[in-house]
Amino acid sequence: MIDEWVRIWKQAGPELKAIRQRGVREANNVTALAQLEPAFRLAAQLPVRESSGMVEMQRYFAKLRR
Repeated sequence: MIDEWVRIWKQAGPELKAIRQRGVREANNVTALAQLEPAFRLAAQLPVRESSGMVEMQRYFAKLRR
C-alpha cells in the first residue's frame, strides 16, 4: 500500500509543481496586497507584546512533566 502511495505522489509531483508555478506566475500582486491591507492595518493597531508566549508555554509544559 505504501509503494502505491509513493508511486501516485511521484506521478502527481510534476503536475502539482506546474500548477503551483502557474499560480505564482499568474498571481496579481497588487490585488493580493489590496486584499491583505485590512489585516495589516488591524495588526498595526494591536499593542506590542513583550513576549510571544513561548516562555510561558515552556514553563507550563515543565510543570506538566513533573
